[in-house]
Amino acid sequence: MYAFRVIGQKKLNGTIEIFGAKNAVLPIMAAALLTKDPIHLTNVSYLSDVMILAQLLESMGMKITQGQNEITLQANNIMSTHADYDYVSKMRASFWVLGPLLSRFGHAEVSLPGGCAIGTRPVDLYLMALKEMGADIRVENGYVKAVGPLHSAEIFFPKISVGATHNTIMAAVLTKGTTIIHNPALEPEIIDLISLLQKMGANIQGIGTKTLIINGVEQLNGCTHAIVPDRIETATFAVAAALTQGKIFMRGARLNLISAVADTLKKSNIRFEQQTDGLLVDAQKATLTATPIITCEYPGFPTDAQALLTSLLSLAKGESLVEERIFENRFMHIPELKRMGANIRILNSHTVLIRGVSELSGATVMSSDLRGGVGLVLAALAAKGESIIQRIYHIDRGYYQLENKLQQLGADIQRINLPD
Repeated sequence: MYAFRVIGQKKLNGTIEIFGAKNAVLPIMAAALLTKDPIHLTNVSYLSDVMILAQLLESMGMKITQGQNEITLQANNIMSTHADYDYVSKMRASFWVLGPLLSRFGHAEVSLPGGCAIGTRPVDLYLMALKEMGADIRVENGYVKAVGPLHSAEIFFPKISVGATHNTIMAAVLTKGTTIIHNPALEPEIIDLISLLQKMGANIQGIGTKTLIINGVEQLNGCTHAIVPDRIETATFAVAAALTQGKIFMRGARLNLISAVADTLKKSNIRFEQQTDGLLVDAQKATLTATPIITCEYPGFPTDAQALLTSLLSLAKGESLVEERIFENRFMHIPELKRMGANIRILNSHTVLIRGVSELSGATVMSSDLRGGVGLVLAALAAKGESIIQRIYHIDRGYYQLENKLQQLGADIQRINLPD
């Protein structure tokens, strides 16, 4: 069992690399099931979630070759359309193989998903869309069993769902006729998936709007694609700079992907400068200022950055109200922040009130999920003394060698091995 040991209050300065987004590479890897030709992906970060999905795809017969921040996938010899519980229970995005399997092969058997404990996150919208497209779907013994063939349909999502949008797009690209998706998610990771599919030969219109029009094609081809930079990792290091009054250049990062987070941080006198090869965040003159946060669908404030800003606002002058409107149970890191001296009151399951304190103190805390765990690491970077962050396997799901990047910037952080 590994943990992070952090000695806080070190200014972070220097340059790091921002690689491809976890939430983009996972559906794109699943999309490789749509063709027998090789899909070559660059700007890939070898997160634990990426490795789990690679193992699942290999168990089906996909050939996968890894290189330096790149991966090639070829589904020309798929022997099984069964996605086993052992893989899908570990990582929710594994469920995204359902759409491409059903579209290309006409049948799939996929375990119901697992992942971070941040709410129920049901798959009802995924299944609703596939049923609208003609799939016969049954749920038996913890597995979704789906049989085609699929036909085109007009689909109305009653609420925005990133996963259901991914899955439905992948199901529709090989389905004969015109499928229309109303109220799709607009996240950059959705746009990145569509960009890949277009390179493969898909016919998709209405990109970036509230209506997607997908004209099915008979087959898709291989291609090379660079994964979009990880906007949540970018936001993480921007907050790290703010909390330590540092100056960080993130090679490969793009300001337009974190506009809502940047707008919030600018209120604390933090400067952003987009350069040709990356993004500079200068917080040397930062004065952390209280501000309200309301999470919502893109292009609003991202739910995945809520825990990052909660840590920052713990040290901001004044009172901040934080409303979480995407997931329930996304304040599980709050009791751990309070162990470090934060003054936070949970008003209800979706709202917390933060009164900024002058200083946080190091403590032993426990990560309950990916983003909450990183929020605790950020708090530890700003806290006085030593902190131990336990259960960092959650963090490894979305950050590749986080401690190495922080060390490059001057942080005093070590990965340590705890007794069982």
